[in-house]
Amino acid sequence: MQTVIEAIVCVLLLVGSLFTLVGAVGLARLPDFFMRLHGPTKSTTLGVGGIVLASVVYFSAHDNFASLHELLIPAFLFLTAPISAHMLAKAGIQQQVPLSGATRGMPPVTGACAERGDTGEPVERGEG
Repeated sequence: MQTVIEAIVCVLLLVGSLFTLVGAVGLARLPDFFMRLHGPTKSTTLGVGGIVLASVVYFSAHDNFASLHELLIPAFLFLTAPISAHMLAKAGIQQQVPLSGATRGMPPVTGACAERGDTGEPVERGEG
């Protein structure tokens, strides 16, 4: 029975670590702000969830009771990561962050931009 639990913990740790690695590589390699939001909000959140779930399984098996306090960590993370990514995306749209050519679609024109007549196209900022 002990080896089965250790195998489950190992699989959860490997899957969680893989998701975290993919999220970190995506954060470092993707070309613009909006694409970089996907790394930490999607795969890194799943990676931390997998690692914490491995911890719950391990300590629940060794202590003979469920450690439900650890489940609060991924619950809080799964609630706050999408909200913070949404707020960062809204701030990026409002600040008119330049986009990469590989970005598909355009952010919507915000109210203040529409009043000025901006179309949402990236603007080259020169010295000046």
